[in-house]
Amino acid sequence: MINPNKLFQLSGGQQRRKLALCFGALERDILGIAEKGSEYNFSTMPRADYIKALCRVFLQDPKISADAAKKISAALNEKQLDERLVCNLARNELLAILGTFPAEWDLIIAPHHNAGPDGTVSKRDFFPGVAVYAEDIRSPFNLGSIFRTAEAMGAEKVYLSPGCCDPEHPRSVRSGMGCVQTMGWSRASLDELPEGAKIFVLETGGIPIEEFDFPKEGICIIGSEELGVSPQALAKANCGRVTIPMKGLKASLNVGVAFGILMQKWVESLS
Repeated sequence: MINPNKLFQLSGGQQRRKLALCFGALERDILGIAEKGSEYNFSTMPRADYIKALCRVFLQDPKISADAAKKISAALNEKQLDERLVCNLARNELLAILGTFPAEWDLIIAPHHNAGPDGTVSKRDFFPGVAVYAEDIRSPFNLGSIFRTAEAMGAEKVYLSPGCCDPEHPRSVRSGMGCVQTMGWSRASLDELPEGAKIFVLETGGIPIEEFDFPKEGICIIGSEELGVSPQALAKANCGRVTIPMKGLKASLNVGVAFGILMQKWVESLS
């Protein structure tokens, strides 16, 4: 966060980049997923007032479109300030001026059906015994996406192989929209998975997903982006191999997307 008075001393692209970073950080703070050390901490100014001050700076930018200026001004004049809406409007207009695009993890979060009046959720709902084992996922973005899908679809836990990247990496935390901190996870080798657990793998050459007999409780192993599931993991799959049929020439899916399809089908079988 930067003092609004200092922003007035900047101009052009430098000011716009600083503003875009500030509005992005504020959005994450509002959602409760701000990275450590980037939380809003101006003790002398409420966050809502800080947002208004930043907007006053931005509204003086000669490159702001008339439509964006109108929308931001209207939002600022509302009796109850929608902090997230104002930050989102301003950030996206700034990115358009700068010629950049929102990051791939910057998607809207739907309100949680168990949320209270203040938006908080006191207890996470999940399917007991439903878990995923991420084997050697190297991309922080992909790992965060896996956490986000696992949490959204009701998995109880995420296991990470020793070769997985750090789930606390900033890109993982951001793409996971905070789910890395809210759901259970632990590192484990294949041999350290719970004894007697029903294990299956998501890999090519298996039973089509529409025909697969999902266990009521168990662990799904998903493999690395480059190599897929290891031979050792295949040997652990006492409940078989499930495959997503594809028709395209490439016949390839991002690991996070494939896991989302898998979880949807698994959850359907539990209903």
